[in-house]
Amino acid sequence: MAEKKSYKVKTFTTELKIFATMKELAALDDQMNRFLKEKKVKKVISVSDTTTTDNTGATMGLIRVLAYET
Repeated sequence: MAEKKSYKVKTFTTELKIFATMKELAALDDQMNRFLKEKKVKKVISVSDTTTTDNTGATMGLIRVLAYET
């Protein structure tokens, strides 16, 4: 019989501050890479980023969704 695969999703978030975005994106990358290493993830299915906005439409945060196989 074929091996049954399991898929999981993990969400990472960060607040974006003016003039600090590159540092915050690097920190988000580091957070995700630590997770991949700690969980010994061998296969990433997808990574998706989307922004969050306030009531004026200004970007105030980022949500990164990681789908991976376990």
